[in-house]
Amino acid sequence: MTLRQQLSFPRQYARTQRFTLGAPRAFTVSPDGARVVFLRSSSGTDRANQLWVLDLDGPARAVRERAVADPLELLGGAEEDLSAEERARRERTREGAGGIVGYAVDDAVELAAFALSGRLFTAGLRDGTVSELPVPGPVLDPRPSPDGRHVAYVADGALRVIGADGRGDRALAEPESGDVTYGLAEFIAAEEMARYRGFWWAPESDRLLVARADTTDVRRWWISDPAHPDRRPTEVAYPAAGTPNAEVRLFLQGLDGTRTEVVWDRARHPYLARVHWSASGAPLLLVQTRDQRGLLYLAVNTDTGATRMVHHDEDPIWLELFSGAPAWAPDGRLVRIADEGGARVLVVGDRPLTGPQLHVRGVLDIGDGDVLISASAGEDAPEPETGEIHVYRVNELGVERFSAGPGVHTAVRGGRVTVLVSARPASPGAAVQVLRDGDPLATIASYAEQPPLTAHARLTEAGAHRIPCAVLLPTDYRESDGPLPVLMDPYGGPHGQRVLAAHNPHLTSQWFADQGFAVIVADGRGTPGRSPGWEKAVHRNLPLVLDDQIEALRDLADRFPLDLGRVAMRGWSFGGYLAGLAVLRRPDVFHAAVVGAPVTDLRLYDTHYQERYLGTPEDEPETYAFNSLVTDDGLSAPENPARPMMIIHGLADDNVLVAHSLRLSSALLAAGRPHEVLPLTGVTHMTPQEQIAENMLLLQVDFLKRALGLAPKA
Repeated sequence: MTLRQQLSFPRQYARTQRFTLGAPRAFTVSPDGARVVFLRSSSGTDRANQLWVLDLDGPARAVRERAVADPLELLGGAEEDLSAEERARRERTREGAGGIVGYAVDDAVELAAFALSGRLFTAGLRDGTVSELPVPGPVLDPRPSPDGRHVAYVADGALRVIGADGRGDRALAEPESGDVTYGLAEFIAAEEMARYRGFWWAPESDRLLVARADTTDVRRWWISDPAHPDRRPTEVAYPAAGTPNAEVRLFLQGLDGTRTEVVWDRARHPYLARVHWSASGAPLLLVQTRDQRGLLYLAVNTDTGATRMVHHDEDPIWLELFSGAPAWAPDGRLVRIADEGGARVLVVGDRPLTGPQLHVRGVLDIGDGDVLISASAGEDAPEPETGEIHVYRVNELGVERFSAGPGVHTAVRGGRVTVLVSARPASPGAAVQVLRDGDPLATIASYAEQPPLTAHARLTEAGAHRIPCAVLLPTDYRESDGPLPVLMDPYGGPHGQRVLAAHNPHLTSQWFADQGFAVIVADGRGTPGRSPGWEKAVHRNLPLVLDDQIEALRDLADRFPLDLGRVAMRGWSFGGYLAGLAVLRRPDVFHAAVVGAPVTDLRLYDTHYQERYLGTPEDEPETYAFNSLVTDDGLSAPENPARPMMIIHGLADDNVLVAHSLRLSSALLAAGRPHEVLPLTGVTHMTPQEQIAENMLLLQVDFLKRALGLAPKA
């Protein structure tokens, strides 16, 4: 019997980082189509990523893979030593792996730079040589110049640059105080805007755009570890709803030491959401109002720092941010994603190139004659494609689907070569195919482990709102077994699609189903993937998501063996909020809940997220009271029966602080409502620790069986 067969599913799921270790990721294609660069660890249980190159134009046109940089060799077998800043950066990106977790390349994709254990390394991608550059550390986010002659990086809050030959290291911008950083994304940008960078090279490699973030006015919170009272609490600059954000400014910084501030109306548009600088046009900024109802697209004069408006968008509810946009097309036209006519469309110049049959999700690549996008079926699609996400080629002549077959597809392109990554419902993991001019050229192998169970997710729609759902029954279920207790297993909120036409996203739900439940995952209004109106329906009314869970549950009960007298919900983060909401506001429907890392007092969550949906606590206190759990009248209403609740929270969580769960527990105690609290010492919002992640699943099953009166399996 192999070790994999001996491990329980929860242990293997945790050990393999949800079966992602060993899978290739982070692809880059050289513009000449000769190389594909990517990261991959050596096995399905190895957390240390190596840097790999797939040569497509080798001798005799042979295609071959080669490892370029191995952390084990570079560190001499030593463990990684991560700075507090690097740990925080990985928390923002939800990075649970180790080794080389990110890299950047020059324009020719001949030189890569990466940080490892706070040290700076470069790798020649043609010859495979790796060098460590002598710089002060710990190093964050190193990036080669487009011409490959320099590497810029951040250390101790300063933006520095060194020659790729290891000479001439110097600081370009140094912080004026401990509250200032140059070249790093502030908390809000990294956590909520998906802007993880703080500096951008000029195409000519002679200067950079550098963000300066000042957290002087941001509220300080202190996160302590009660299990180690000898340790000082960690200071966190956390901008809670209605409180000051970091002040973000932008500078043009020359390698010769010259500096010019980029000027825009920061009082009106304080959020620096996107920066794009390419040879196709002037530096392009996307800046956003604090209420997120206005966006300005600004071109920067690189001589004076002045900006001119290229375009502006306004929306009475809010405006989303997207990956890959805005950007310039090679012919100088603006490429953006916009909400127009009730649909989310791709716009190039002044012309929308897609319509309501597609819901555009991001720009993957902009070529000379087309734009590669990620999209799902829109409101006007001829047939529903529940959970599917596809890659499309778009130009003035029309729209062509590039990916084929049900699944969740994405792509990276360089010149004539495209790397297509496809996860499908019937097979574990994802297949990575390399194509040239659309024709298969090679595959990139995955070393990820095979799950010990098969997810049998039935994808469907439910209720009058056609809510996307996945239904999972026990693998050995027979009709004669009768109705099953129900476990709702949603995320259910913004930016968190769970119903996907892929296998691995449903593994945990299948495992819970195999413990004797009918598991339902429902993506109601507020979740991404259908239309702007669908996503924005939760404006000022987050509890609407609970209505959709109930609508899906009741409709599915007519088609599946559901025991509506025994219904529980489990969730994490927004899903934890939703699970708590379920048993507090609708105990007539839900009989137990696992409430994981919930946002319970919405005044304690961050500005960019919370204000988008609810405004500010000062302007709309009643809205915050209605949407929060700890101010819920259902806690003390005598007609509402108390339902069993298990509250789980990591004590080191700096995103959803444990104060949320503690305030909920206090409110439940004050109302005389029994509940269980599971504190996780030293655990953040991600829970990457293997034993903790395993036991969390086992304890949840035990709680749910007790709460719903299920006899344990013999």
